[in-house]
Amino acid sequence: MNNVITVSFLDDSKAYEGLTLLKELDGQKQLSLAEGAVVFRREDGQIETKDVIGDNVLVGTATGGVVGLIIGILGGPIGVLVGGATGVLVGSLFDAHDDDQTDSALAMIGRSVEVGRATVLAQVGEQSPDVLDAAMAPLGGVVLRRSVDDVEGEIAAAEHAQRAAKRAARKELVDRRREQAKETIRAKLQELKAKLRHPIASAGN
Repeated sequence: MNNVITVSFLDDSKAYEGLTLLKELDGQKQLSLAEGAVVFRREDGQIETKDVIGDNVLVGTATGGVVGLIIGILGGPIGVLVGGATGVLVGSLFDAHDDDQTDSALAMIGRSVEVGRATVLAQVGEQSPDVLDAAMAPLGGVVLRRSVDDVEGEIAAAEHAQRAAKRAARKELVDRRREQAKETIRAKLQELKAKLRHPIASAGN
Protein backbone atom coordinates (compact mmCIF):
# COMPACT_ATOMS: atom_id res chain seq x y z
CA MET A 1 0.00 0.00 0.00
CA ASN A 2 1.53 3.28 -1.15
CA ASN A 3 -0.15 5.98 0.90
CA VAL A 4 -0.06 9.66 1.75
CA ILE A 5 -0.47 9.97 5.51
CA THR A 6 -1.11 12.78 7.95
CA VAL A 7 -0.45 12.33 11.64
CA SER A 8 -2.00 14.83 14.04
CA PHE A 9 -0.90 15.26 17.66
CA LEU A 10 -2.38 16.93 20.72
CA ASP A 11 1.16 18.05 21.66
CA ASP A 12 2.82 19.80 18.71
CA SER A 13 6.30 18.83 19.89
CA LYS A 14 5.38 15.18 19.31
CA ALA A 15 5.15 15.83 15.57
CA TYR A 16 8.93 16.07 15.34
CA GLU A 17 9.26 12.81 17.27
CA GLY A 18 6.71 11.30 14.93
CA LEU A 19 8.73 12.22 11.84
CA THR A 20 11.90 10.83 13.42
CA LEU A 21 10.00 7.64 14.25
CA LEU A 22 8.94 7.32 10.62
CA LYS A 23 12.59 7.47 9.60
CA GLU A 24 13.46 4.79 12.18
CA LEU A 25 10.69 2.50 10.92
CA ASP A 26 12.03 3.00 7.41
CA GLY A 27 15.52 2.05 8.58
CA GLN A 28 14.08 -1.06 10.22
CA LYS A 29 12.31 -1.99 6.96
CA GLN A 30 8.94 -1.97 8.72
CA LEU A 31 7.75 0.53 6.13
CA SER A 32 9.29 2.62 3.36
CA LEU A 33 9.44 6.39 3.72
CA ALA A 34 9.64 8.22 0.39
CA GLU A 35 9.39 11.74 1.82
CA GLY A 36 7.96 13.53 4.79
CA ALA A 37 7.75 16.82 6.63
CA VAL A 38 6.38 18.49 9.73
CA VAL A 39 3.98 21.15 8.48
CA PHE A 40 1.58 23.67 9.92
CA ARG A 41 -0.90 26.14 8.50
CA ARG A 42 -0.57 29.84 9.30
CA GLU A 43 -3.55 32.08 9.96
CA ASP A 44 -3.39 33.33 6.36
CA GLY A 45 -3.74 29.76 5.08
CA GLN A 46 -0.14 29.36 3.94
CA ILE A 47 1.61 26.07 4.72
CA GLU A 48 5.04 26.09 6.34
CA THR A 49 7.48 23.18 6.65
CA LYS A 50 9.43 22.89 9.87
CA ASP A 51 11.35 19.68 9.24
CA VAL A 52 11.88 17.67 6.06
CA ILE A 53 13.00 14.13 5.23
CA GLY A 54 13.71 13.26 1.61
CA ASP A 55 15.16 15.05 -1.39
CA ASN A 56 11.86 15.37 -3.27
CA VAL A 57 10.05 17.80 -0.99
CA LEU A 58 10.39 20.76 -3.35
CA VAL A 59 7.25 22.67 -2.55
CA GLY A 60 4.89 23.28 -5.42
CA THR A 61 7.29 22.21 -8.19
CA ALA A 62 6.86 19.61 -10.94
CA THR A 63 10.18 18.03 -9.94
CA GLY A 64 9.10 17.66 -6.33
CA GLY A 65 7.40 14.63 -4.85
CA VAL A 66 3.78 14.18 -3.88
CA VAL A 67 4.26 15.78 -0.45
CA GLY A 68 5.79 18.91 -1.97
CA LEU A 69 2.95 19.19 -4.47
CA ILE A 70 0.35 18.79 -1.73
CA ILE A 71 1.98 21.52 0.35
CA GLY A 72 2.03 23.81 -2.69
CA ILE A 73 -1.63 23.13 -3.50
CA LEU A 74 -2.97 23.45 0.05
CA GLY A 75 -1.09 26.71 0.57
CA GLY A 76 -2.37 28.23 -2.68
CA PRO A 77 -5.73 29.33 -4.10
CA ILE A 78 -6.90 25.76 -4.68
CA GLY A 79 -6.33 25.10 -1.00
CA VAL A 80 -9.35 27.27 -0.30
CA LEU A 81 -11.42 25.03 -2.56
CA VAL A 82 -10.30 21.78 -0.96
CA GLY A 83 -10.04 22.76 2.67
CA GLY A 84 -8.20 25.95 3.46
CA ALA A 85 -8.45 27.18 7.00
CA THR A 86 -12.16 26.40 7.21
CA GLY A 87 -12.29 22.81 6.02
CA VAL A 88 -15.12 23.61 3.62
CA LEU A 89 -15.09 21.90 0.24
CA VAL A 90 -16.50 24.11 -2.51
CA GLY A 91 -15.71 25.30 -6.00
CA SER A 92 -14.97 23.90 -9.41
CA LEU A 93 -12.60 21.12 -8.36
CA PHE A 94 -15.46 18.97 -7.08
CA ASP A 95 -19.21 19.01 -7.56
CA ALA A 96 -20.66 20.94 -4.65
CA HIS A 97 -23.77 18.73 -4.86
CA ASP A 98 -21.83 15.46 -4.79
CA ASP A 99 -22.66 13.45 -1.68
CA ASP A 100 -19.15 11.96 -1.77
CA GLN A 101 -17.40 15.34 -1.77
CA THR A 102 -16.18 14.90 1.83
CA ASP A 103 -14.37 11.73 0.71
CA SER A 104 -11.88 13.81 -1.27
CA ALA A 105 -8.28 12.88 -0.46
CA LEU A 106 -7.04 16.48 -0.68
CA ALA A 107 -9.97 17.72 1.42
CA MET A 108 -9.15 15.18 4.12
CA ILE A 109 -5.48 16.17 4.10
CA GLY A 110 -6.40 19.86 4.08
CA ARG A 111 -8.61 19.45 7.14
CA SER A 112 -5.89 17.49 8.93
CA VAL A 113 -3.39 20.33 8.57
CA GLU A 114 -5.00 22.69 11.06
CA VAL A 115 -4.17 26.33 11.68
CA GLY A 116 -1.31 26.69 14.13
CA ARG A 117 -0.93 22.93 14.73
CA ALA A 118 2.07 20.81 13.75
CA THR A 119 1.22 17.82 11.56
CA VAL A 120 3.32 15.11 9.96
CA LEU A 121 2.70 14.79 6.23
CA ALA A 122 4.45 11.92 4.44
CA GLN A 123 4.40 9.39 1.62
CA VAL A 124 4.94 5.86 2.86
CA GLY A 125 4.78 2.28 1.61
CA GLU A 126 3.04 0.00 4.11
CA GLN A 127 2.47 -3.74 4.25
CA SER A 128 -0.13 -3.14 6.95
CA PRO A 129 -1.50 -0.01 8.65
CA ASP A 130 -1.05 -1.67 12.04
CA VAL A 131 2.70 -0.94 12.22
CA LEU A 132 2.42 2.82 11.86
CA ASP A 133 -0.76 3.10 13.92
CA ALA A 134 0.84 1.20 16.81
CA ALA A 135 4.05 3.25 16.61
CA MET A 136 2.25 6.61 16.70
CA ALA A 137 -0.25 5.70 19.43
CA PRO A 138 2.19 6.25 22.36
CA LEU A 139 2.87 9.75 21.02
CA GLY A 140 -0.84 10.49 20.84
CA GLY A 141 -0.67 10.55 17.05
CA VAL A 142 -3.80 9.97 14.97
CA VAL A 143 -2.98 8.58 11.52
CA LEU A 144 -5.12 9.29 8.46
CA ARG A 145 -4.14 7.78 5.12
CA ARG A 146 -5.18 7.95 1.49
CA SER A 147 -3.71 6.11 -1.46
CA VAL A 148 -1.08 7.90 -3.54
CA ASP A 149 -3.11 7.09 -6.67
CA ASP A 150 -6.14 8.96 -5.29
CA VAL A 151 -4.01 11.92 -4.22
CA GLU A 152 -2.15 12.15 -7.54
CA GLY A 153 -5.46 12.03 -9.42
CA GLU A 154 -6.81 14.92 -7.38
CA ILE A 155 -3.55 16.87 -7.73
CA ALA A 156 -3.96 16.64 -11.50
CA ALA A 157 -7.59 17.78 -11.17
CA ALA A 158 -6.54 20.64 -8.89
CA GLU A 159 -3.90 21.80 -11.35
CA HIS A 160 -6.48 21.72 -14.17
CA ALA A 161 -8.99 23.62 -12.01
CA GLN A 162 -6.40 26.24 -11.13
CA ARG A 163 -5.56 26.82 -14.80
CA ALA A 164 -9.28 27.07 -15.62
CA ALA A 165 -9.79 29.54 -12.76
CA LYS A 166 -6.92 31.70 -14.01
CA ARG A 167 -8.32 31.68 -17.55
CA ALA A 168 -11.77 32.64 -16.25
CA ALA A 169 -10.30 35.44 -14.14
CA ARG A 170 -8.30 36.82 -17.07
CA LYS A 171 -11.37 36.69 -19.32
CA GLU A 172 -13.46 38.57 -16.75
CA LEU A 173 -10.78 41.24 -16.40
CA VAL A 174 -10.56 41.69 -20.17
CA ASP A 175 -14.36 41.82 -20.49
CA ARG A 176 -14.61 44.41 -17.72
CA ARG A 177 -11.84 46.49 -19.25
CA ARG A 178 -13.60 46.43 -22.61
CA GLU A 179 -16.91 47.38 -21.00
CA GLN A 180 -15.26 50.23 -19.14
CA ALA A 181 -13.67 51.39 -22.40
CA LYS A 182 -17.07 51.31 -24.11
CA GLU A 183 -18.62 53.33 -21.28
CA THR A 184 -15.80 55.87 -21.52
CA ILE A 185 -16.28 56.14 -25.29
CA ARG A 186 -20.07 56.55 -24.89
CA ALA A 187 -19.55 59.25 -22.28
CA LYS A 188 -17.13 61.11 -24.56
CA LEU A 189 -19.59 60.87 -27.45
CA GLN A 190 -22.43 62.21 -25.30
CA GLU A 191 -20.19 65.06 -24.18
CA LEU A 192 -19.27 65.82 -27.81
CA LYS A 193 -22.92 65.72 -28.91
CA ALA A 194 -23.85 68.12 -26.12
CA LYS A 195 -21.16 70.55 -27.24
CA LEU A 196 -22.31 70.33 -30.86
CA ARG A 197 -25.96 70.93 -29.97
CA HIS A 198 -25.22 73.95 -27.79
CA PRO A 199 -24.16 76.42 -30.52
CA ILE A 200 -27.10 75.44 -32.73
CA ALA A 201 -29.55 76.13 -29.92
CA SER A 202 -27.90 79.50 -29.27
CA ALA A 203 -28.13 80.48 -32.98
CA GLY A 204 -31.85 79.71 -33.00
CA ASN A 205 -32.40 82.14 -30.14
